[in-house]
Amino acid sequence: MDLLDFLSQGFIQRALVAGSFIAILCATLGVFLVLRRLSLIGDGLAHVTFGSVAVGLLLKVYPIYVAAPIVMISSLGIMKLTEKAKVYGDAAIAIVSSLGIAGGIILASVAGGFNVDLFSYLFGNILSISRAEVISSIVLSVVLIGTIVTFYHDMLSVTLDEESARAAGVKVKAMNTVLVLLTALTVVLAMRVVGIMLISALLVLPAVTALQVGKGFKATIVIAATIGVVSVILGIFVSYLLDLPTGATVVILNFIIFLGVMVLKSTIFTRSYK
Repeated sequence: MDLLDFLSQGFIQRALVAGSFIAILCATLGVFLVLRRLSLIGDGLAHVTFGSVAVGLLLKVYPIYVAAPIVMISSLGIMKLTEKAKVYGDAAIAIVSSLGIAGGIILASVAGGFNVDLFSYLFGNILSISRAEVISSIVLSVVLIGTIVTFYHDMLSVTLDEESARAAGVKVKAMNTVLVLLTALTVVLAMRVVGIMLISALLVLPAVTALQVGKGFKATIVIAATIGVVSVILGIFVSYLLDLPTGATVVILNFIIFLGVMVLKSTIFTRSYK
């Protein structure tokens, strides 16, 4: 099969379009999360998504409709635990994450009949994404990226130095709320690309790689988004040719890019000091 035949197939076109938009969103948001040391929140909310997908399947409602509000409420719950109960951020994420996993397992055990559907959300399958899901992915990605652009300067101030941002009049609490809600919706949106188990990798790996070479915040976001899109496109291509799971292939390619950048950076650094 040549490249034109590959690109002419409808399900490949849908996967490439939806995957690219979601990759840009994940990478952009990931830079803020990594610098705020909130990388694990994506993993924690992904576990909540597992439980909420189980609720949707049990109620015979499209899982994303159920997952979105539950995961958004959970993200606010993590914030409240850290603010009101004085629980450390990682501990709050662990509590909510455990609750989501436990709830999902119990519901899957009680219902019994939807384990196959649940596994498809666990590991993702972007090649089976429908036209309606592509449209919703594009619309939501544009809305969420537009929100980041709108609050860019305030989010950047809070990310670089929360105390200075507060002193400068930035509404830190509001910005933190915007960040966790954006993360919650992004996690729900991305579960069809790489699956619930691997969502945090799509948020973290492109951002961490870009931070190794990026000069300036905007440049880092552009590099992260480029890495995210390239890894998704290559992942879809490689997984289709080699008959591999697409989500896992995308994550492995992201790690290879990260490793390559680290080696290249180390080599250049070593030569510059000889």
